[in-house]
Amino acid sequence: MANKSIGIWSSGSCGAQDFEGALAAYGIHALEATRVTTLQINVGKLCNMACHHCHVDAGPKRTEIMSNAVAERAMELLARSPDVSLVDITGGAPELCPSFRWLVTEARRLGRKVIDRCNLTVLFEDGMEGLPQFLAENEVAIVASLPCYGKPNVEKQRGKGAFDKSIEALRILNSLGYGQPGSRLALDLVYNPVGPFLPPPQQELEAKYHEELAREFGISFHRLLTITNMPISRFAQALLRDGRYDEYMSLLVRHFNVQNVEGLMCRSLVSVGYDGTLYDCDFNQMLELPARLPSQRMITIWDIDDFGDLERRRIVTGAHCFGCTAGAGSSCSGALT
Repeated sequence: MANKSIGIWSSGSCGAQDFEGALAAYGIHALEATRVTTLQINVGKLCNMACHHCHVDAGPKRTEIMSNAVAERAMELLARSPDVSLVDITGGAPELCPSFRWLVTEARRLGRKVIDRCNLTVLFEDGMEGLPQFLAENEVAIVASLPCYGKPNVEKQRGKGAFDKSIEALRILNSLGYGQPGSRLALDLVYNPVGPFLPPPQQELEAKYHEELAREFGISFHRLLTITNMPISRFAQALLRDGRYDEYMSLLVRHFNVQNVEGLMCRSLVSVGYDGTLYDCDFNQMLELPARLPSQRMITIWDIDDFGDLERRRIVTGAHCFGCTAGAGSSCSGALT
């Protein structure tokens, strides 16, 4: 069974450090960060949805949200960190954070590319009027969750009405130029498996998404990103409830692929939590496993002078890391191999 953190496997002969053992079998004795090029900002757990696969355990009743002080400090550090070229804003539904639009405009003012990880349905929430136009005006790349091109699977994961709202949101974005061939307004979609299995080959599934969404709804997009469901938080709870947690972890371990290690997102990314704590990735953030330097137990945005201070740090790992290295691999940018 899993411990109270929901995500550190402790069943049978496999424990929290098995991932390090898998690395060591290939002569990799520590997972080390390289140059930090991506700043991921998780602005909190408030969301208008409560999806079954959500690794953040986000929802409408969550109150954790980033303060202006944390947002301002993150941008201050970004200004001092020229190697960071990409700002990846996530949540929850990041657009519901009061600091969201300021973070976007400030990061763009600093000349950085910005990604908004959007659930699409948030476009229809109160207070979101003009949001699509704002994103387009700032050339924000949109990475939008759409678990399937068919209604039944989407509603199984995200609830009744989610599919129709998502399709309407995509039409609005298309009308602004998002996802159109040759457009600078990037629109990528994200696929998560509905159940405890690995995603199919990304390129093949992308072709099917293009075909189905164009034929049925006249919708276009640029890329499809396949992301493995991580065995943490709400998805882990569902696995435990169904008695399939150990089965899923065994699947991930059996499909460990060392070729994915070099491209793991944690090596070039740092994740800022809503309270300013720093993490090696968004998944570690949800497990409350903060990033560490040799001299400190945990690191916050007030403990560093710029994000370059985090280069060469040893990345905190656990059994959940098998989710990123299984099969074709998984990252916030989709498959790795």
